Amino acid sequence: MTKTVLVLCTGNSCRSQMGEVILNHDLAGSVRAISAGTAPQPKVADGALRALELAGLPTDGLYPKTIEAVINEPIDLVVSVCDNAKETCPIFPGPVKRIHVSFHDPHGEPLDSFIAVRNDIRARLVPAVREALFS
Repeated sequence: MTKTVLVLCTGNSCRSQMGEVILNHDLAGSVRAISAGTAPQPKVADGALRALELAGLPTDGLYPKTIEAVINEPIDLVVSVCDNAKETCPIFPGPVKRIHVSFHDPHGEPLDSFIAVRNDIRARLVPAVREALFS
């Protein structure tokens, strides 16, 4: 059975979006990842989109979402990827497992920073989610 993972960040414009795409790709068939922000930005960061595209990952349909947009989803795991979202993480209906895996915020930095964060998310978030849900 597929588990639903909510990747949570403040702006839902970079780290959580990359996390959603990478989890959906690397754990396809066992995880359905969605993302949201506690204070969503108007659009997904260009650097995040480019970093995903350079890795051959899909970016169609990505847009920042509020917690309210996903709160009624049947969520199995909440992963906060920034310290601010961890502090302001909303209460979900029913018991929901939570983990926190913090990543550098590359906003305003060159593309190389976005690529480094993408690689860090792939290296640390995927195994953390796999461990939290399946071991």
